[in-house]
Amino acid sequence: MASHASVSDAHRHLSRDPVMRRLIRHHGPCALAPRRWSPYEALTRAIAHQQLNGRAAETILTRFVALFENGRFPSPADVSAARVARLRRAGFSRGKVRAIKDIARHALGGAVPTRRVAARLDDEAIIEQLTRIHGVGRWTVEMLLIFTLGRPDVLPVDDFGVREGYRLAYGLRQRPTPKALRAIGEHWKPYRSVAAWYLWRAASERRRTPTPVKTPKS
Repeated sequence: MASHASVSDAHRHLSRDPVMRRLIRHHGPCALAPRRWSPYEALTRAIAHQQLNGRAAETILTRFVALFENGRFPSPADVSAARVARLRRAGFSRGKVRAIKDIARHALGGAVPTRRVAARLDDEAIIEQLTRIHGVGRWTVEMLLIFTLGRPDVLPVDDFGVREGYRLAYGLRQRPTPKALRAIGEHWKPYRSVAAWYLWRAASERRRTPTPVKTPKS
């Protein structure tokens, strides 16, 4: 969501849903802003965050960068040349080391697009291309699409926080299944990334302040 106009359009569209309207009023304007990372760096960082809380993942990434002399995020060539034991010292599991090495290998071979190339590809084409890499699933690429490439219409239906945020915001007993949430999200097109951002806010706020969950009327 690169411009004020596009954010305003998203708010206006999503506010047709009364619950989304309440979330927008409560949390304020959507603060999604694309990061300047390359797709290679974004994928590597996403691997670090898989199945970890943010603080633990960032600690590992800090150690990872410190393994290399220049203090910058290591290049694909750096990672490709590094020994497995060295990368494991950052705190990566063997599986994650294998994944980041495969990302580096694909980047060196041109299979991980640059930002310029990615701008010419639609979301599904990028997902199809990058999920061929070991350890990179749809969720990982969706994080790249939302937070690095700034794509406005991505709904990561497998994301726990998005599903939990929906449960809390809409007062449900159970989280929706990915299939159900995908169908629900049709109403949020073409701003599903913004809807996801508000659902993440709903989930994170409830974790900070536990309160009883209302259930829908029968």
